[in-house]
Amino acid sequence: MTTDYLPKISHTEDGSARRVGIEIEFTGLELQEAAALIGSELNQKPQPVSDYELEIEDDDTDEPWRIERDQDLLKRLGRAREDADFEASLVDSTLESALNLGAKLVVPLELISPPLPMERMNDFQNIVKRLHDAGATGTSDSFLYAFGLQFNPEVPALNAKTVLRYLQAFACLQEWLFERSQLDLARQITRYTAPFPTSYVEQIIAENYAPSLEQLMDDYLAANPTRNRALDMLPLFAHLDEDRVRATIDDARIKSRPTFHYRLPNSEIGDPQWSIFVAWRDWLKIETLVTEPKKLDELKALCKKHLDKPLGGILPGLAEQTDKWLRQNL
Repeated sequence: MTTDYLPKISHTEDGSARRVGIEIEFTGLELQEAAALIGSELNQKPQPVSDYELEIEDDDTDEPWRIERDQDLLKRLGRAREDADFEASLVDSTLESALNLGAKLVVPLELISPPLPMERMNDFQNIVKRLHDAGATGTSDSFLYAFGLQFNPEVPALNAKTVLRYLQAFACLQEWLFERSQLDLARQITRYTAPFPTSYVEQIIAENYAPSLEQLMDDYLAANPTRNRALDMLPLFAHLDEDRVRATIDDARIKSRPTFHYRLPNSEIGDPQWSIFVAWRDWLKIETLVTEPKKLDELKALCKKHLDKPLGGILPGLAEQTDKWLRQNL
């Protein structure tokens, strides 16, 4: 089994193997049907949480896999109905039925893995193939679909220098990554995966920028007071200092965890030639740059050259120049 998808930094600072959580959105299957396929692959029986959520245990992880209809109101109604004290009215049940019918048309199912050792990413890909073979469809299968693939790679070290290098590497690659991801119109309109603002990129790649961890978080929150970033740092910063994050963004959807939250790639599960490793290998460019400071400095200089153009902003051509640089240097 190939392991060429493993990052150069394979362990955290305490010596444990790094893990990654993976999330993928899709449609084309009923919830119970998809759960049964996942359970079959994991040799486990899905357990219902509500009509819209199921969990599948994993013998090798502390947390279960989850498959759910990704719509908060539906999940709340479904959980309420599981409560023995809940009495569903005709209005409640009619509303739920109408919502569920609409959800099946445009709201995806979402498969969420537990934190997996990175060597087990193939297990996730095997499940993706099973779902594809059963008829799962992704972003490119309809102009209405804005379905994503998300990676949550564990941070190797919780210090300002390490976190800043990841931020800088992503910021310098973001135009190239957006070009590679070929976001469809629906995902562009939703803005769930917006890039870092140019002013923030300029700030963090400046030669004299060497913040403390607290300053790094404050600067990020000031420039990015939202979950809607292609690289969402809020879960990590909430893990480091939840009060600091909540003081700026009071959003219950922010889940504290020691990971990056990379939200950019499309879910192309309907394409038989596609795999999660297509997008993951792009993320590995960031991982490699973090381990090679001189090359990261070269890329920062290339990015800064474009940012300093008289017209301002990230000008057309940066993605192409970045691609050329990557081919020559990584």
